Amino acid sequence: MGLVADPASPTDVARRMTNLTPAGDAARDEWDVEFVSEPFTLGLEDVDTALSRLHARGEAHQWDLVIGVTELPLRGEDGRYLLAAIDPRRHSAVLSLPALGGLRVRTRARRAVRGLISGMSEPDRPDEHRVPLRGRNGRGRVLLGMVLANRPWLLAAGLKSALVAALATGAVATIEPTIWLLAASLSGWRLAAATIASIAVVIAWIVIDGELWDRPDDDSPAARERSRLYNTSTLLTLTIGVVLCYLALYVINLCWALFVLDPAVMGDSLGMSLGYGDLFVLTWFVASAATLGGALGTGLASDDAIRAAAYSKREEDRRARLAGERG
Repeated sequence: MGLVADPASPTDVARRMTNLTPAGDAARDEWDVEFVSEPFTLGLEDVDTALSRLHARGEAHQWDLVIGVTELPLRGEDGRYLLAAIDPRRHSAVLSLPALGGLRVRTRARRAVRGLISGMSEPDRPDEHRVPLRGRNGRGRVLLGMVLANRPWLLAAGLKSALVAALATGAVATIEPTIWLLAASLSGWRLAAATIASIAVVIAWIVIDGELWDRPDDDSPAARERSRLYNTSTLLTLTIGVVLCYLALYVINLCWALFVLDPAVMGDSLGMSLGYGDLFVLTWFVASAATLGGALGTGLASDDAIRAAAYSKREEDRRARLAGERG
């Protein structure tokens, strides 16, 4: 059996699959699996194209069965999102990892692959059929799977230069009397607005500077839906990643402020009554200002970790590799 996986997350999941003999077939020898990591799907293609490409690779490698594992969402002709599509006649199938929901992906993917093997092994199955997601939240489940596949908690690797600049900015701003006065003059809702604004500006800057916004290839409803899904997953990924970076910056700045500052001394200098509670407010304001200044002062477009947050960029890589193979 051939197991073909798209690069990145599908490859990581597929490499760890073992014992793929379907349940109930314990008497059979375990399938001899040949693993290949290469792109075989594009977002603008339909499911039949992916199945045809998998079938061609199966014939080239003389596989009895071939299963493709992709990180792209699959949609049926009725518009519903699919977990998988099976073509028993051509002994090929494709599994969409985002449809697994992003939680316990390896275990669920292994179980799904075993089900696909069983589906292609039974002679009484129809020539081709789809496995749609159940319930009304199919799109939400796919979106969650896409966001978690982007691993937003690793976005800090792409923002490391911005984080360093923000930390340096925050360290200096923390001991500036003018910053203390500004922080003390702001109400809670203004501080919250500054936080939201700084995070929003950083996300917009990353999208623009990294050219992460996906545009439809044509005016078809399928292409527009694909772009909406890609862009939503990118924005959610960036939001989670930037918020985590903001919280890390806040904690580090707070520790620095608690270490170097005495609120009573600063209060005497400014003619104000200050306590340690004011350090939390100061750090809140400094984190917002430093986040904004650190990100805008740093180039981000060339960082692979940033570009990996967008499905459209990974699809560009798939297209380039497929074009190279055809050439």
